[in-house]
Amino acid sequence: MNGTHSHDLLLFLLQLSVMLTVALTFGQLIRRLHQPTVLGELIGGILIGPTVLGSFAPRLHSWLFPLDSGIIQPREAVIRIGMLFFLFVAGLEINLTHLRRKRWSVLCISLFGCLLPFSLGSGSVFLFPNLWGQSEQASLLTTALFIGTALSISALPVISRILIDLRLLQHELGVVILSAATINDLIGWSLFAVLLNGLNGHPLGSRLGMTLAGVLIVSVLIVTLGRWFGRPVLRWVRRSFVWPSGFLGAIIVLILVAGAFAEALGIHAIFGAFLVGVALHHVFEQQEEHAAREIIRQFALSFFAPLYFVSVGLKANFATQFDLSLVLLVILLATIGKVGGASIGAWMSKVPRRDGLAIGFGLNARGAMEIILASVALDFKLIDQRVFVALVTMALITTLLSGPVLESLVQPDRSSA
Repeated sequence: MNGTHSHDLLLFLLQLSVMLTVALTFGQLIRRLHQPTVLGELIGGILIGPTVLGSFAPRLHSWLFPLDSGIIQPREAVIRIGMLFFLFVAGLEINLTHLRRKRWSVLCISLFGCLLPFSLGSGSVFLFPNLWGQSEQASLLTTALFIGTALSISALPVISRILIDLRLLQHELGVVILSAATINDLIGWSLFAVLLNGLNGHPLGSRLGMTLAGVLIVSVLIVTLGRWFGRPVLRWVRRSFVWPSGFLGAIIVLILVAGAFAEALGIHAIFGAFLVGVALHHVFEQQEEHAAREIIRQFALSFFAPLYFVSVGLKANFATQFDLSLVLLVILLATIGKVGGASIGAWMSKVPRRDGLAIGFGLNARGAMEIILASVALDFKLIDQRVFVALVTMALITTLLSGPVLESLVQPDRSSA
């Protein structure tokens, strides 16, 4: 028995070491190409997963990542906790005060930027049900609602990074893009929480209104309490405990409790962590808490996030499960829906035509948020591996295109300024 436990621990530590090494290597390589690190981490995961290593060295792959091993659950537990911290950091990026500026433009852009891709995505499931397949857990309606949700979200952390790289974060155009992405993510993750609640034994059709109301109440409650009491409570923690370890410990407990609270309500734990990040954004804006924020952010992005995104490559065979027609359809619907919808919303609010297109392509980056959404849906058997591969591929392509296209659209304005 002791020998078995020792072997499992050895393999567990070896798996994490390999995953982190691959993430670090390919993350740095992709950064040299001026692309988000998450793309390199995902590529590294595909290389050591069933797609490449499993095809060319099946014995090595089955030894390193055995399917019947008792360490799968511990590894998944670490990865899921990592998801909580990554979503918390993503929530910290959301500045609700941005929504007060250019409110009409932001409202139009976010509304049409969600509505058009949602309609195209959900409508395609009803029009081509055989192409999308049928999952074990989800009805056609649930699948349609999920695909619509998946195509309507953006990736706020990736968009923020793109805007920083292009020096647009403080520009009016950047503020509009970031504000619209904030609303998109809040709406998208709320809808996803409703769908997951429906999969937890609650009939989706009969309780849709009640479930959505519950998600909204939880969201408003967590964000409001965080904005009211977050700063005085955390200041008390800072005075009463060792800095910064005590402060960081309190934040970690808060993230875990919020995740447990969301899970108890039938909503995925990551939604609770995301909302806590949104609620505490104003606290971590303060100069004295900036150091603590950087510690959490760097630990989440250098340990938890790489493990998670490498693990995505272990979930499916991206070669055998690659359906070209489905991948092309997903990319086409996602891009037309997001770029077209956001641009129409921008033009309706009298934004210049070129700026409207720039906003559309800026919001089209799906990145990490899309990959997390697809991974959770796959874990819940809401989608099959074909759809999972298509959504992850779409996230990669839209993220790769977003930065260069956005830069080309705003560059003439800079040169003429």
